[in-house]
Amino acid sequence: MTPPDPSRDVPHDAKNRLIVALDVESLADAERLLDRLQGQVTRFKIGSQLFTAAGPPAIESVHKRGAEVFLDLKFHDIPNTVAGAAREAARMGVLMFNVHASGGRAMMTAAAEGAAAAAKELGVRRPIALAVTVLTSLDRGALSRELGVSSSVEGHVLHLAGMAAAAGLDGCVASPNEIAALRTNRGPAWVIVTPGVRPAGSAAGDQTRIATPRAAARAGAHYLVVGRPITAAPDPAAAAAAVLREMAS
Repeated sequence: MTPPDPSRDVPHDAKNRLIVALDVESLADAERLLDRLQGQVTRFKIGSQLFTAAGPPAIESVHKRGAEVFLDLKFHDIPNTVAGAAREAARMGVLMFNVHASGGRAMMTAAAEGAAAAAKELGVRRPIALAVTVLTSLDRGALSRELGVSSSVEGHVLHLAGMAAAAGLDGCVASPNEIAALRTNRGPAWVIVTPGVRPAGSAAGDQTRIATPRAAARAGAHYLVVGRPITAAPDPAAAAAAVLREMAS
């Protein structure tokens, strides 16, 4: 098992803590957003929609503009397959990637070891490996009724995060509601990436466990993922600036 890297720098300034989600239909759409946000946003999330549409060129487009990538593909498969996917994530030079914690400890260990081995072989930085805990679209009722999980959302998140730490991952993806408990339970070095961040007055959309940028940053999230409130805004640069101001405050 590869242990987490305790020396990894975690950003303290708002600009490097904000990750804008490029959940768009095409590479052309993504590049328009990248150009409008260049110099203001340094980190972008590439998820299933854009990666399915464009593949690795989407990552290359972000890197070409001097920014970094959170590859949000939520790998969930047998350990050997996930290890291979983690190696490719490291090869592409992403800052972070994630796997579903519900895939189990062996799968998460394979992801951590695969990424570390590829980084060492290629002489590149090892990507931050994250576990997805409970999706922000799920609430207590859905967790119990549909997935058969009897514990509370917070309790299940803490259980999955503990399993991820034991497997050698660096942190987890969790909603704003669980940040404080995770920070207390896992300590200051555990990387917490938080989606479900919505500026005051923004629509919740399909997310149920949400918070404002100020509340999420205050609770102890290292990185905040914001999508539609910025990317769907008439002026994405102005919307990003407003989020950054709120985080900094």
